[in-house]
Amino acid sequence: MILDRSIAPKFKIPDHITFPTPIKRTLQNGVHLYFIPTPEINAIRLEINADTPAILGKEEKKLAPYFTLHMLLEGTTNRTAAELDDFFDTYASEVEIITTFEHQGLSLLTIKKHFSKVLPVFRELMTEAIFPEKELAKRKSQKSLSLSIMREKNGNRASQIFRKELFGPSHAFGQVAEENDVEAIQRQDLLDFYTNDLWANPEIFLTGNVTEKELEMIEEYLGNLPIISRPIKFSHFSNKVHNRQVEPRQKSVQSSLRIGCHLIPKNHPDYFGLWVFNVFLGGYFGSRLIKNIREDKGHTYGIYSSIGSLKAADYWIVMADVIKEHSEEVIEEIYKEIQKLQNENIPLDELETVRNYLVGNLLSNFSSSFELISRFKTIHQAGLDFDFFEHQLAYIKSFNPKEIQKIGRKYLQRDHMVEVIVG
Repeated sequence: MILDRSIAPKFKIPDHITFPTPIKRTLQNGVHLYFIPTPEINAIRLEINADTPAILGKEEKKLAPYFTLHMLLEGTTNRTAAELDDFFDTYASEVEIITTFEHQGLSLLTIKKHFSKVLPVFRELMTEAIFPEKELAKRKSQKSLSLSIMREKNGNRASQIFRKELFGPSHAFGQVAEENDVEAIQRQDLLDFYTNDLWANPEIFLTGNVTEKELEMIEEYLGNLPIISRPIKFSHFSNKVHNRQVEPRQKSVQSSLRIGCHLIPKNHPDYFGLWVFNVFLGGYFGSRLIKNIREDKGHTYGIYSSIGSLKAADYWIVMADVIKEHSEEVIEEIYKEIQKLQNENIPLDELETVRNYLVGNLLSNFSSSFELISRFKTIHQAGLDFDFFEHQLAYIKSFNPKEIQKIGRKYLQRDHMVEVIVG
């Protein structure tokens, strides 16, 4: 039989997804470690995540966490910044900063055979950093320039204003750093944060060619890491009527738009319905917003909607850079598409396209071992486990379009939206 390559193979939705159960250990200092052994990969990735002051309800000097994290590689009691760079380069290792609204920390990617040499130096960054004055001055100068440049970019400025309006200017999630905040930072601020606040409630996520030998090394070098235990103080946000925020820029050809609101947590019964609704609207390249505003009207190169992830409750946002003269029209078209999706029957061919896209996209998120532990980390930090993705697949296969429309009407209401125009 000759295979006809002109005919695409039939797409089949799997019945279920099987995930390896992450192995959990607790180090002697109480830090939980989660790992998925993948002996087929001759590398190891170790990530240590701690809670930010924002999720702990603790006020910090603005930018103190930022500078502390970004100066960990600027020298330790044993090595200069140049020596650290040379060391990690020599052993083909990468150290990266982790910083989100709710988590901060470090990750290490290295070859298995170098793990025993690299881990002790990685540990130095956590307790032996010295934050040299000269390097701090350079970092401050660079940060001030960066803030000035980014403020002039419409998209960045629109996102800043959106956060400030959505979360409130008094909450850490909504605060925007200025040059005077950079100037106010002193070396002692970094030392204080490093000693008293950096490693709050840390967890370790590990993957790669890990054996008992590597686990014993992690216990040896990270099991005595001084940590801080603090209760999490969830911030509960609610939607309200907002005034539209507009920042005109006469020289701009384009305007950056942001529209969004607070949603619900991932464990809410309506969450998957909202997630699917978002994909129809603006969550993939064939979405309704793309077809209307990009392909039909040509007002933008790209427009999309997404769901931002937080512990207590997620949030929703539409983002686009549009031709300035069409800003108002685009905003109205966004709401028209929301209302159409909420109320008009969804065509069967669109249902099939989105359902297949959702399955393919879900499966692609687990195409490598590193992605597997990353996905586990995301849901674990939301208080869930891999069952979340099993339920997600089941929902994709069986969702009722009328149900997702009802959920869309319930949560995406125009009078709850934050609207921002910069340009």
